[in-house]
Amino acid sequence: MIIRKAALKDAAGIAKVHVESWQTTYKGIIPNTYLQQLNEHNREKLWQRNIPEQIVYVAENNQRDIIGFSSGGMERSGKYPPYKGELYAVYILKEYQRRGIGQALLTPLVNELIARQLHAMVVIVLADNPSRFFYEKLGGERIDTLVTSIADKQLREVVYGWKDIHILKKIM
Repeated sequence: MIIRKAALKDAAGIAKVHVESWQTTYKGIIPNTYLQQLNEHNREKLWQRNIPEQIVYVAENNQRDIIGFSSGGMERSGKYPPYKGELYAVYILKEYQRRGIGQALLTPLVNELIARQLHAMVVIVLADNPSRFFYEKLGGERIDTLVTSIADKQLREVVYGWKDIHILKKIM
């Protein structure tokens, strides 16, 4: 497995992981009609915009296929003043989960946030997403609960925060 900084040429591979991960992770949480209408072409356009603007890393398997990604940057809402950084996403294809790839994708992102003087971080996760326990295991503290709407369904989100992300370097 290789972890590396994403390049624009990776947009299609990231889009594939993004769509497939949503469809497997959020099945039974987000309405199927919404999940079925997700398409790689639209997500590829999104990632062509995101890659230059965000911190984005990809994980590749031995065949050089993208199997996961992480993204982050400045905290976007402005609602959590001491938390200047944000982990926007970590998605890994289902068949590659629980192999340490999430931590491997998080490590360089955290290092880059620190290099940018963003020493505290949040992540927002759907409360019904079982992957949220990954953030608890890494010491994320619940700092807020939100409500969002996807496809007219009200969903709870949990906001986890790390006041000092240097601690993550010791855990991972």
